[in-house]
Amino acid sequence: MTSRPRTAVITIAAGREDHLRRQREALSAEEVDLHVVVGMTGTPRLRPVPSAPEVTSISVVAGHRGLPLAAARNAGARTAIRQGAELLVFLDVDCIPGPRSLSHYTAAALAVPPATLLCGPVAYLPPPTRQGYPPPERLARLAEPHSGRPAPEAGRVLVDDERFDLFWSLSFATSRDDWDRFGGFCERFAGYGAEDTDFALRAAARGARLAWVGGAVAYHQHHPPSRHEERHVRELVANAQLFHRRHGFWPMEDWLTELARAEVVRFDRTHDVLRLLPGFGAKLQALKVR
Repeated sequence: MTSRPRTAVITIAAGREDHLRRQREALSAEEVDLHVVVGMTGTPRLRPVPSAPEVTSISVVAGHRGLPLAAARNAGARTAIRQGAELLVFLDVDCIPGPRSLSHYTAAALAVPPATLLCGPVAYLPPPTRQGYPPPERLARLAEPHSGRPAPEAGRVLVDDERFDLFWSLSFATSRDDWDRFGGFCERFAGYGAEDTDFALRAAARGARLAWVGGAVAYHQHHPPSRHEERHVRELVANAQLFHRRHGFWPMEDWLTELARAEVVRFDRTHDVLRLLPGFGAKLQALKVR
């Protein structure tokens, strides 16, 4: 790619219409050529946003194991590529791109070598006021980028060949060719958790490197933690067990440890044990009100 690549933003959604509206209001047709929205509980309802890029809505069928997050991202990528996208930017529905975030992604895509996953900083917003959130250019006053991940200054790209455990699927970009090289998300994962770390590790095995892109900030809109919902905990445990079988170690250890302390699961690294405990639903209720 020698000129600005044809860029698609891919968003997977299940409800969260207000989140999606705020995201679309922050996307500019000057930076993005196409917005692919993938519904996981039916075709998304989209309100017109004059300044936003052209949008294509598709849907995938949710199975009994939970929302098909991996399959939805793959379907969104296929749709974007069929429509000529050269750069795929994945942005979860609860994320608002900061000003020029997409331009920072596209500039980085032109600067990095092949086989690179581009990762922007993520900042977690507090709950909105009654008036909602302020415009994207004022969100930086409310939240700093997450301290656990690199956040270079705007315009700088930091290459990293090691910390693939810090890859988050809620905001990242990759070229069309690299998407094909990495093979997409494993659709054996369904529901909540671990599919993004699995994707990053498989990409690393195929020669990928990470690039932390300064200025490509995504502001995560506040909502209660999904991992405290009973159905999501079932999914998280099943996905963690699948991940362990595939890679030989446990993902999401902080979350699993939190759930173990709350007596929701039994988690024993020494003996490779992870299972739900009887009555875990009541324990979850107690965890949510802490």
